[in-house]
Amino acid sequence: MKKILLLIAASSLLFSCDPVDDGSSSSGQSDTTFRQNFGPSVSRDFIGQVVDASNSPIVSATVKIGSTSVQTDVNGVFIINGASVNEKFAYVTATKAGYIDGSRSLVPTSGKNNVKIMLIESGSLQTVHSGEASEVSIYSGTKVNFDGSFEDENGIAYSGDVAVSLFHLTPSNPDVSSLMPGMLYAETATGSEAVLQTFGMINVELRGSAGQKLQIAEGHTAQITLRIDDDQLANAPATIPLWHFDEEAGWWKEDGQAAKQGNYYVGNVGHFSWWNCDAPFPTIALTVTIQDATGQPVANAGVKIQSALGNSEIGTTNENGQISGQVPSNMQLMIELFSPCGNVVSTMQINSLTSDTILPPMIMSASTTTIVQGSLLQCDGNPITNGYLIYGNDVIPSTTVPVTNGSFSFSIPTCSEDSVITVFAYDANNQKSTGNILYTIQSIPITNLGSIPVCSSDSEYWSYQIDDGPVILNPGGEFSLLYSNNVVHYFSFGFSNAQQTGFEIYSPEATVGTYTTADNFNITGESNGITVNASTPNTLLFVISSALLGGYVDLTINGTFQDSQGVWHTLNVTAHRWLY
Repeated sequence: MKKILLLIAASSLLFSCDPVDDGSSSSGQSDTTFRQNFGPSVSRDFIGQVVDASNSPIVSATVKIGSTSVQTDVNGVFIINGASVNEKFAYVTATKAGYIDGSRSLVPTSGKNNVKIMLIESGSLQTVHSGEASEVSIYSGTKVNFDGSFEDENGIAYSGDVAVSLFHLTPSNPDVSSLMPGMLYAETATGSEAVLQTFGMINVELRGSAGQKLQIAEGHTAQITLRIDDDQLANAPATIPLWHFDEEAGWWKEDGQAAKQGNYYVGNVGHFSWWNCDAPFPTIALTVTIQDATGQPVANAGVKIQSALGNSEIGTTNENGQISGQVPSNMQLMIELFSPCGNVVSTMQINSLTSDTILPPMIMSASTTTIVQGSLLQCDGNPITNGYLIYGNDVIPSTTVPVTNGSFSFSIPTCSEDSVITVFAYDANNQKSTGNILYTIQSIPITNLGSIPVCSSDSEYWSYQIDDGPVILNPGGEFSLLYSNNVVHYFSFGFSNAQQTGFEIYSPEATVGTYTTADNFNITGESNGITVNASTPNTLLFVISSALLGGYVDLTINGTFQDSQGVWHTLNVTAHRWLY
């Protein structure tokens, strides 16, 4: 799950004038001086995904952190371990031909830092001509007016057609934190740190007839007109600072101002990049930690921080139960912790922090969390040593978990009622995947997904493990399942080995959900010489996760049972079967 920096302000982009970035800001100080705010150099681990605006993975995007760069795989996923970053600042860039360059800045934690970057296609919106005044606009009324003077990246005057791409990113866009560059962290004109409250962002790209990048000619400007969101209009100031994003440094720099004219901000700029129209606030670094009642960290807990201005940001904790970021100083903050159902389970009010702060842990009831665990197997049954698992649902953001020794384990908040998560596993060495599999999650201490074979997206499989014996993947024999009208009536497991006669489980007309033998699930038969004592209560838990006729049904069975000799055994079964 990605870690979202808690910048209690939404972002805005505008244009500013600084055709040449010489590594300094309008304050006159060098980037090296400003970087002294970031703390010492540290080593941190990162995992994440690069996607397009429709959330489809982008393959072979180049992701760079410091001097380390990698290519995204077929699922848009990247992993960079041991990256050299700063204690309070890390900068991740993602590039791919045909897309506007993307990036993410964050305050890295000591655990796995989950990063999601959404790239925007850079197709031309309109073609204008050098030597002629022109206007390029979009549906919202956001527009750019050119005087017709352009030059290439070497400062040589350009004559000919100019392809213009324009993208307006509004604060109300639900993907604003994934689409915007960096984070809402900035350097003011006086060289101070600030977090930003955005009133809109814009990106403009100019290309010549040969595809070369162009800029406004030195000494000339373009006028930008940026639509203000309706819900921000009443509180939008009469004038507002403009900030351009320094793609080399990784933060916003104050550069000019725009004036409010009706429903728009209007300003003049001397070059194009990402620009932001933002109100700045002094900043401090804040770390929030979420634990359960036993003191264990809770990953993927929803955290909302709201400032006295009414602005809020929502993020999720990493596997260490932490979320870190820049927040306004000297301002009252309200922190809310909530479950995936949207219920607030804990609150904390913070008054006027003046320095970097690590808050005391907030506690989430143990009854509202579960540890999800299991293992990923290669097609030959051996553990996966170079892979990952992606999980999430409509409430829990998509989160990537690396798998290097075959097993995985992560903690997630749960609701009082059962919820379903989507799981996708990938074996990088063999380039095999599972496709999306649905699992039902209960409010129990541990949810065991069993052993998941990662063979292909369209494979049926089943596996079982008794006690500490080996995981048997796709054993000979038969796995039968009778299913109709979204109801499971019967399933059985058989083995080809003459000494293994298998066992059968009869279900009480079960739909999607979680069951025990107390729900009239009857288990009979014997396995590997172990005769099941069906009359003895056991702790077997049956989870049926999919229920679409003509698709797959996913089943897990975990728990203990007693044999006819009074000996207890553990049983783990995982199945993924096509419903014809």
